[in-house]
Amino acid sequence: MRKIIILSLGLTLSVLLGCRTATQPAVLSEKIRLLFDTDANNELDDQHALAYLLFNGNTFEVAGVTVNRTSGGGDITAHYEEAERILKLCSLDGKIPLYKGASGDFQAIRPTLDSASFDGSDAVNFIIDQAKSAGNPKLVILAVGKLTNVALALEKEHRIADRIRIVWLGSNYPEKGEYNQENDTMAMNYILHTIVDFEMVTVRYGKETGTDFVRVTKQEIDQNMPGRGPVTAEPVMGRHNEAFVTFGDYSVNLFNHADYYGDPPSRALFDMAAVAILKNPAWARTRQIPAPVYTPEGWIEQPENKRMITVWESFERDSIIHDFFRTMQNYALVAPVSPNK
Repeated sequence: MRKIIILSLGLTLSVLLGCRTATQPAVLSEKIRLLFDTDANNELDDQHALAYLLFNGNTFEVAGVTVNRTSGGGDITAHYEEAERILKLCSLDGKIPLYKGASGDFQAIRPTLDSASFDGSDAVNFIIDQAKSAGNPKLVILAVGKLTNVALALEKEHRIADRIRIVWLGSNYPEKGEYNQENDTMAMNYILHTIVDFEMVTVRYGKETGTDFVRVTKQEIDQNMPGRGPVTAEPVMGRHNEAFVTFGDYSVNLFNHADYYGDPPSRALFDMAAVAILKNPAWARTRQIPAPVYTPEGWIEQPENKRMITVWESFERDSIIHDFFRTMQNYALVAPVSPNK
């Protein structure tokens, strides 16, 4: 997600600091096997989502991480390097596969899929391989950037559609706009027209019904994040040319360089909320709708469409943030997934 000036949410500090009783995470009988697709260097929510995922080893198995380039955050190498930093700070570098994906968009890359090495081929082929090895339950692809890598994988190998569940952080549905969506609208529309499990975790800038509501203040970060996570054997250089040995200290640094919006001043952790609702679906509400289509004029509903998708909305901010900080303090690293699994 990109930095963006939002409307004041009218939240008081007492609400942000959590005045409701936090809902406890559900106890899962089986770990969720997941692939994380991210534009990691775009702002600061991707990093927190990835660390939160990697620190929830009792809930998730992480098959790998793929990156893509969106309009913010530099080239594909910058996004790769930021994801690599988080893996290093979580003591999982070299243990969790990490691949570069698409720099361009779906429409431009699609005609080149038959070539041996197309834009994003490493990530796309990895997604296909992981999906092919998935059985029941399906491989969850948690996409928190543009949908280019995922759409290309589906186009290159149609047979993976019944082996994956796509959970995408994106869209202001039913309103226009949103950063991840606008970075590759064609990829999103392609998936909306494909028979595949697809869930939209809404953003909705400035509204209390989207992940934009899952916000933290700098005071909360300063109180809860210093020193959190495993201590690395060697310092890791952050993107602001300072070195760190814990993810928690890097988190504080990212927030030191951030802009704040709203009342009180705060930042949304959009992508982290998408991880949270997989951990505990009770932390948001879902509804199924006939798949719409997006045009330059906005969303067009298709009420007669038999192809259904899921929309996530109305996120329990306090429960999610409470669990995030609790996880940072009492982390359980994910175990690397066997290549043959």
